[in-house]
Amino acid sequence: METLDNAAPAADTCCTPGAGPVIDEQEAQRKARILKAFADPKRLQLLSIIKAGDSAETCVCNLTEPLELGQPTVSHHLKILVDAGFLTRRRRGTWAYYSLVPGALESAAAELVDL
Repeated sequence: METLDNAAPAADTCCTPGAGPVIDEQEAQRKARILKAFADPKRLQLLSIIKAGDSAETCVCNLTEPLELGQPTVSHHLKILVDAGFLTRRRRGTWAYYSLVPGALESAAAELVDL
């Protein structure tokens, strides 16, 4: 009895591409920006700290110590999260206060599920 494992597939039995929609370059770039924002553990910690905060906003001065990072590094990570649309920034004097954009995390999750 001959096994099919070693047999070469016939030309007409090759798999066909899926018929579902394929995202375009612009959509792929947008989804990649979301993934890049989530790709750093410190940024995930920042989102977690801000989300768990008692108030609607968190001062950057309260974000450096829990991460054991300097203010410039924390500000860099926060800028990436703002640019990705997850946080908003509001200045009060010399301090910047950050808050989650309502629905941004849920929207990002839906974007990735719809890949």
